[in-house]
Amino acid sequence: MSVTDSSITELSALLGARLAANGLRVTTAESCTGGGIAEAITRISGSSAWFEAGYITYSNEQKTRQLDVPAELFPKVGAVSREVVEAMVAGALPRSGADIAVAVSGIAGPDGGSAEKPVGTVWLAWRKGSQTFSVCRLYAGDRAAVRRQTVATALAGVLRLAGGENPIEG
Repeated sequence: MSVTDSSITELSALLGARLAANGLRVTTAESCTGGGIAEAITRISGSSAWFEAGYITYSNEQKTRQLDVPAELFPKVGAVSREVVEAMVAGALPRSGADIAVAVSGIAGPDGGSAEKPVGTVWLAWRKGSQTFSVCRLYAGDRAAVRRQTVATALAGVLRLAGGENPIEG
């Protein structure tokens, strides 16, 4: 998947229009993207109408401190896991006061991969109300490519969820 900065900007503009049209606000909880999702959303003029907050929780300690991710999850399942991203969105949504949350945790590389979780492994989760959706993706490319693909997938999922669709399908 070739994702460019301009395609991310186009996706962010579509997302902003949909969020505004539906009176919804979004928050982000990011690890491997380091704030890239929030940056993409706020590229769009007027984003203060639909963007509530961004949490960059790169360390496990900050995931626990800022988002209430249970510390005992990390030794059991690791930071790059369904359980952790689902806990991240569950923590971000009420803290921010937003209507939709998206969270990501992954291994962007070039180091850090393993046989079970190779470089390019990313878990994503979305939450609206009490519904949580999560998916694991394996992206190809260098660190920048993995991060861009993650940002695009996260934004596309929020776009679908803001329209009442399943964020994973599409």
